[in-house]
Amino acid sequence: MTQTGTTISPAKLGLAWAVVAVVLLGDLLDLLDSLVTTIAGPSIVRDLGGGDEFIQWLAAGYTLAMAAGLLIGARLGDMFGRKRMFLTGITGFTLASLLAALAVSPEMLVAVRIAQGSVGAMMVPQALGLIKQSFPPDKVGVAFGLTGPVLALGGVAGPIVAGWLVDANYFGWGWRMIFAINVPVGIAIIIAGAIILPASTPDRSIRLDVGGALLAAVGMGAVVFGLVHGRDYDWAWWVIAIIVAGVACLIAFALTQRVRGRAGNPTLVTPSLFSKRAFLAGLGVGACFFGAMMGSSLMFALFFQLGMGLSPLQAGLAAAPQAVGMIVGFVLSQVFGLSRRTMFIGFGAVALGFAALIVLTTTIGGTLTVWPLLLPLGIVGIGMGLAIAPFFDIVLAGVDDSEVGSASGSLTAVQQLGNAVGVAALGTIFFTALTGAAVDEAAYAHALSITLGWAIGLVVLVAAITALLPRRARENAVPTH
Repeated sequence: MTQTGTTISPAKLGLAWAVVAVVLLGDLLDLLDSLVTTIAGPSIVRDLGGGDEFIQWLAAGYTLAMAAGLLIGARLGDMFGRKRMFLTGITGFTLASLLAALAVSPEMLVAVRIAQGSVGAMMVPQALGLIKQSFPPDKVGVAFGLTGPVLALGGVAGPIVAGWLVDANYFGWGWRMIFAINVPVGIAIIIAGAIILPASTPDRSIRLDVGGALLAAVGMGAVVFGLVHGRDYDWAWWVIAIIVAGVACLIAFALTQRVRGRAGNPTLVTPSLFSKRAFLAGLGVGACFFGAMMGSSLMFALFFQLGMGLSPLQAGLAAAPQAVGMIVGFVLSQVFGLSRRTMFIGFGAVALGFAALIVLTTTIGGTLTVWPLLLPLGIVGIGMGLAIAPFFDIVLAGVDDSEVGSASGSLTAVQQLGNAVGVAALGTIFFTALTGAAVDEAAYAHALSITLGWAIGLVVLVAAITALLPRRARENAVPTH
């Protein structure tokens, strides 16, 4: 169904838009499942048991598996066909969602969440290729332009829908509905995808760097495990050793990619990227900034519910200004331009919003209501939109055309890794600040203020690294993420 001309019949155009609808719905499921446990976490813990680490793993396990899987997801699509891998991914995702809804223990749910992230990583990377394959070159930009607003609206709706499903307690399932709802939607995507999605010719000549994928996955897992569980074991030497070993694995992964590239062996990342300042700086910015945002979002949800006593739906609504603000930030970025300056403005807004929240939580503390928090959360969201909108295109302006695909995929994987590390690191700071304190709103407010202080530090670090990026995105940049 690949379109090579600039004309397309109305019937084929309608079919192409149906392809967009199918793959976007799959992407929305992935996005929502990365967000829902931030709201449903306290309810899940009350039902299944488990401690603070369980809450962290609910979010970190999914994004960690997604990060590791994204390194090979796009290549698997090239090897076996994008349609086949998309359908394999959504089928596995639907089955994992059913198992998550039926989970009977914290261990089972974490394992299923990791499986969910792994199969999601097979599905998500196929979207770009399937859309490109369905539209002529002069119309593909319009299709890509739709993905951002749709996913942004999903980011707004996700926490609210999660809170609503938990509170509504349909069929007495409570939190289980946030996963069960995926099953009928997933089945619909499978049926529609099997009928609508265009087939592509598998390239069996492509080889996969399995050793590199395992090395990266072990490194990521070791770092997150150590950060989540270090507090349990009073940061014993072996916990530190696990974290150091994880970092060493990630460094070894980068080095082996260069060695394999020189030897003509298959790699997961284009080796020449590791000598590009923009790419290396982009990895640092992506990991730290997305980590700070994801980690702080989880802490907000915990503060709203465990500290302020809000219901899951109320907590989801309280988080909405941040998501709405992010959409506003995306719009403003088009006014300011996709530039490094726009990113700096965004970082400043995020830091300002966090600072205002620190002032509120430290001065009002145990009597704080949700209303004073809404404006600072909105400012944080605007800053996020301003910083994120130019990020990928600015980093990609510093790499060669032949490296763009690999760089984009690597940045997306690091974004997911940053999410996992952010939840692990900031979650540990948050729960450590609660240790030994009377568990009341004032204690949670104090823990949140400490955590946000560290988050501001990460934002400052990110701003410093951003100075190494190109000043502006390329003219007429084509979406690659």
